Amino acid sequence: MDEFIESLGDPITLSKDGDGIERVHKFDQRSVDAINAAIGSGRPLLVRGEPGVGKSQLAEAAAKKLKRAFITKVVDSRTESRDLMYEFDAVARLAEAQLRLDEKPEDMRSRLAIRRFVKPGPLWWAFDAKGAAEQLATTVFPQAATPLRQGENETQARNGWVVLIDEIDKAETDVPNGLLEALGLCEFTPPDIASPVRLAEGIPAPLIIITTNEERILPAAFERRCAALHLALPTQREPLVRRLVEVGDSHFSDKTERQVLEEAAKILWEDRDKAEADRLKPLPGQAEYLDMVRAVIRRGEGNIQRQLTLLKDVRRFIVRKAAEMQKDDE
Repeated sequence: MDEFIESLGDPITLSKDGDGIERVHKFDQRSVDAINAAIGSGRPLLVRGEPGVGKSQLAEAAAKKLKRAFITKVVDSRTESRDLMYEFDAVARLAEAQLRLDEKPEDMRSRLAIRRFVKPGPLWWAFDAKGAAEQLATTVFPQAATPLRQGENETQARNGWVVLIDEIDKAETDVPNGLLEALGLCEFTPPDIASPVRLAEGIPAPLIIITTNEERILPAAFERRCAALHLALPTQREPLVRRLVEVGDSHFSDKTERQVLEEAAKILWEDRDKAEADRLKPLPGQAEYLDMVRAVIRRGEGNIQRQLTLLKDVRRFIVRKAAEMQKDDE
């Protein structure tokens, strides 16, 4: 049975670095409603927004909130639709063939069977983790890392999976189309595998979260078959400063003072506004804000006045990334 997010709750801690600074996510009601809509409709959730606004982090936080296992696939220009389901390593098979040239033909056929070079991809794990683990054990890559070895446990896997497909706009159109075909059928058939991979009995359908920076137009048929959420920073100064301070406080409340968070937010607004007016890319956003505060906390060592002073130096390299803006500092 599908579980939904019933309340916003406290910020979700995703990880801590060596200095004890937390990477956290605080849900807002729109994001919760969008996730629940995707789960209820059985559709992937397409999350739009500029880089650094928290799209990928939302998926990881959703997995924690729902107590599901989590797996991610970062898409690039070389990604094929099958990579979301499985990977066939033709290079490894060729290398194996070259090493076995002196063996008997029947032994060669067994060693070079295609299924021995097929590794489960994110959808395979999300549909049938037990079957994916069994398949991996029969390949030439039995020691390859699995999602369950990265902190997930069997209980979470039984609760279902959250699959993050990150930056799908970097891929060719066959990738989103191939993804929808597999999700629509709830099955796919890897090469040289006897039976199709299907959703395991008793396991909820995976929540698929797909992010796009909107660098490329996605197929209309793909967009129609997704739920959609647009994440954006406020366009006015005061709302933006409030939003950033709220985010900063959830990350760094015990590491610095509100004065530093507010000053950093005002700096971010100034440089973001200038970059937008001059049509410069990339626009500094939430990620740059957090990096700026994190940098001055580490260098400021609890000295608030030093942290405030350091903001002016740090902004030149973390916030003012456009070459035209850095020229102003020279």
